[in-house]
Amino acid sequence: MSYLALSLTLIFVLIPLILSKTLKLGLEKDTFIATIRSIIQLLAVGYVLKFVFDSNHFIYIFLMIALMIGTATLNARKKGKSIDGITWKIAVTLLTVEVLTQAILLGFHIVPATAQYIIPISGMIIGNSMVLSILFLNRFTAEMHAHRDQVELILSLGGTPKQAIHHQLISAIKASMIPTIESQKTIGLVQLPGMMSGQIIAGADPIQAVQFQLLIVFILLTTAAVSSIFLGFLSYPTLFNSRMQMLKEKF
Repeated sequence: MSYLALSLTLIFVLIPLILSKTLKLGLEKDTFIATIRSIIQLLAVGYVLKFVFDSNHFIYIFLMIALMIGTATLNARKKGKSIDGITWKIAVTLLTVEVLTQAILLGFHIVPATAQYIIPISGMIIGNSMVLSILFLNRFTAEMHAHRDQVELILSLGGTPKQAIHHQLISAIKASMIPTIESQKTIGLVQLPGMMSGQIIAGADPIQAVQFQLLIVFILLTTAAVSSIFLGFLSYPTLFNSRMQMLKEKF
């Protein structure tokens, strides 16, 4: 794609700006900032990745993954402010998902142990895990707000914190996993996924593109399950004190 063609794609930014201005949505500033940030961030990442791919050194791969996890953690923690230690809980969840998936990919030689494969796949894993963590925290805190009396009733009848919060925890885990599962039911019929489309546009064989996309699809299923479940079981104990009483000030 030439720079002229790339500049013409700004038409797709101009359209929402005009609509926001016409309908008085007040999103012009956010849209403009998001556009500028995306341009700067992607260009910067492009040059960094070129350097990392050319060097193909483990330390640079590790630093890139650490940067991804750190940024994703800072973004996701905003949704779980009522949970003590949510920052490290999210970081551990993202790290666990990353280590688990990469151990399988590299351990069974599914993909080569090079920066060209590890970093893009890690980006998809960590990014998806971040979104799932946000979905889980949103639903979990909402469930706790809505059913606080029910939780306290179970505790007053001798139930443990795990028993008292079981329904809310399971509901939040299921709610965070459903978007991933539902989107994969129609994959290839309603949408051509980004990785597959990118490879086809770049000239790759469609069958090979499908194979790589299936790899990502299966990875994201594991990401969905492990992220929400792991974060859920790390989070709920901090909502109760040592006497198994719910900390009301959290909700």
